Amino acid sequence: MADILDQIIAVKREEITVAQGRKPLAAMRADAESRVLTRDFVGALRSKIAAGQSAVIAEIKKASPSKGVLRADFIAADIAQSYAEGDGTTSAACLSVLTDRQFFQGEPDFLKQARASCDLPVLRKDFMVDAYQIYESRVMGADCILLIAACLDDARMADMEAIARGLDMAVLVEGHDAAELERALRLTTPLIGVNNRNLHSFDVSLDTTLSMRKDVPADRLLVSESGIQAPEDVKKMREAGVHAFLVGEAFMRAGDPGRALAALFGA
Repeated sequence: MADILDQIIAVKREEITVAQGRKPLAAMRADAESRVLTRDFVGALRSKIAAGQSAVIAEIKKASPSKGVLRADFIAADIAQSYAEGDGTTSAACLSVLTDRQFFQGEPDFLKQARASCDLPVLRKDFMVDAYQIYESRVMGADCILLIAACLDDARMADMEAIARGLDMAVLVEGHDAAELERALRLTTPLIGVNNRNLHSFDVSLDTTLSMRKDVPADRLLVSESGIQAPEDVKKMREAGVHAFLVGEAFMRAGDPGRALAALFGA
């Protein structure tokens, strides 16, 4: 995973160079700053938790590098609507949309289509390595962006967080281990993600989140990412005080993703 992360970062830098040739940074920034009315990503998560429910960031992801195409019949707007509806009782709090083209077969249009089809706040899930992408995300309509500690040094991560917050976007900062979590906590964002997937072995363990739970202050919102497969997993995490989750692949294979979400988190 570490090797592929290096490949992805290299591709991102190439993509940014090409994008800036089409629309320079100054123009992208001006466009981003003209956009208004972001949706309250953090508030949507906290509202679900306050109601006694799991706060689920439901992912819209067509493919992954390791597993290939996850959903051949892929219509982002329909998937978003399904997540927003759930089973009428249990539904997603927010959406996460993969926009990376080369490795995840994503598209910026998927984010635009998903956001237009429902009222849920939307995270742009991509590999952010440059400020240009933050402005680009706001222009796309993103309400939140992801910063991955493994991709960024502390100074770049803090600068990118400040730009996003200045555009009224939320920031989910993600770590894979205790060292990355410590770095993530230096930022001001309330959203702290712990990815349960090991960067080197691909192994997934919920113990990653559970072992770091005690290190996340009460005023931060811990989001557990990857590895939730069964209602028992949800129960285990919630009993440990973890109430927010980012989940995707399992739902992508379901006929009705929203009902699959409700079956997993409504038990």
